[in-house]
Amino acid sequence: MTAPLPSAHSNDPEFDYVIVGAGSAGCVLANRLSANGRHSVLLLEAGPKDSNIWIHVPLGYGRLFKEKSVNWMYQTEPEPELNGRQVFQPRGKTLGGSSSINGLLYVRGQHEDYDRWRQLGNAGWGHDDVLPYFKKAENQARGADQFHGTGGPLPVSDLILSDPLSKAFIKAGVEAGLPYNPDFNGASQEGVGLFQTTTRKGRRASTAVAYLGPAKSRSNLRIETLALGQRILFEGRRAVGVEYRQGSALRRARARKEVLVSSGAYNSPQLLQLSGVGPADLLRKHGIEVVLDAPGVGHDLQDHMQVRIVMRCSQPITLNDAINHPIRRTLAGIRYALFRQGWLTIAAGTAAAFFKTSPRLATPDIQVHFLPFSTDKMGEKLHDFSGFTASVCQLRPESRGTLRIKSADPTVPPEIRINYMSTETDRSTNVEGLKILRKILHAPALKPFVVEEVDPGLKVATDAELLEFCRQRGSTIYHPTSTCRMGNDALAVVDQRLKVRGIEGLRVVDGSIMPDLVSGNTNAPIIMIAEKASDMILEDAR
Repeated sequence: MTAPLPSAHSNDPEFDYVIVGAGSAGCVLANRLSANGRHSVLLLEAGPKDSNIWIHVPLGYGRLFKEKSVNWMYQTEPEPELNGRQVFQPRGKTLGGSSSINGLLYVRGQHEDYDRWRQLGNAGWGHDDVLPYFKKAENQARGADQFHGTGGPLPVSDLILSDPLSKAFIKAGVEAGLPYNPDFNGASQEGVGLFQTTTRKGRRASTAVAYLGPAKSRSNLRIETLALGQRILFEGRRAVGVEYRQGSALRRARARKEVLVSSGAYNSPQLLQLSGVGPADLLRKHGIEVVLDAPGVGHDLQDHMQVRIVMRCSQPITLNDAINHPIRRTLAGIRYALFRQGWLTIAAGTAAAFFKTSPRLATPDIQVHFLPFSTDKMGEKLHDFSGFTASVCQLRPESRGTLRIKSADPTVPPEIRINYMSTETDRSTNVEGLKILRKILHAPALKPFVVEEVDPGLKVATDAELLEFCRQRGSTIYHPTSTCRMGNDALAVVDQRLKVRGIEGLRVVDGSIMPDLVSGNTNAPIIMIAEKASDMILEDAR
């Protein structure tokens, strides 16, 4: 067994709050908890400062997919339903976390997602409860209304680039029977339209930029980068501090009020398990002293899977054409440098469609991301032909997985098992989604732009062939959640105030607390969670 260290020394620095992880949630907490000047806050980030230039260029996310200095670059274990393939799992490791390397899309999910959270016993988490926090966070470029706010730290902007393919995709969606929807974050999500993004004047607005930037000069906020959380320190079952490694030095900091774990759906359960909070058998296997037998820590892992269709374009109007031509590539760079316009401003999706694979469903179960470029794998070289892409993403997968440490060494990546497509519903939904997406891609509005379907190609036609295509090509769309799930049942890790059940002075605040996946992208909901958590933490401090 690892020997328990003293919880603190007399020379350990003390703070009211110690936050582990400066990502989408941690930066929000650091700003809000330090704003009134009455509380001291230490923010620990395992990665470096967000000084990599590609972090701040919207299209730069493609450069950061395999950039080890700012990316944990995790891999799943072999996935049984994906022909035993391992699936790459990029996660942010820098100030701003995954909000510094993600696709910049602002999608909250459906109203019904949050009402379902409430119905699962999480009082205060229905849509009417969380909407004020979405609005509080937001500085909506279109102005304030019933569903949107202005004056918040997070800029939400319309696309700068206007490209003919995205417009044609929207027309094709309407021709295929979908309503035009100008706002997926408004009254209803269903339909086809353009994404909004977390950008300001053509630059990424990560939470490090939007929340930490205005707060970092405060005397009561201390930010430490390259500081890897090793374990939470306890006195009995009360969290009292954090041990972290910075370079060759092992340091500790004491938390007078609370330790706040905001390390994400992979690193938060990993840190809890390393600290003795998790499945007792797993902890004992790795020689870790059990503080609390909590079998739900690392349980219920969920993620959105995507399956992409690649089309060959009849005209040289795609990003492929701009990037693969040296003069056009140079001109695109100059245009961005001078005016913050053009190809370098695009996010990981320009247009979107949300639809139901069955009329029996109350809300859409598929999200489509449309992109005016194509590649074999995201983050790799673009095709040498004119191409564009549209992907199917099942919004509410039934499949569940696990996150388990492989070692007591905090630098060893955890074991990630997502179990994509492990239920019949998940398999059939992906197949039906591809069939409906094909109807859109072959609708009249897109015909002038289409030469052929390259991948999978129309030779893949039957349900069995489409399912095999999903097994061969399905991948993550980068939305892991629910490994420290909120709830009241035996496997729930945190309660409705995000306090770790059975432990004092410890909360988890990030996407890992989601009772289940939201029907859309996860960055906006994680920011909302941190906004709401900040209010609860400050209320409890009175």
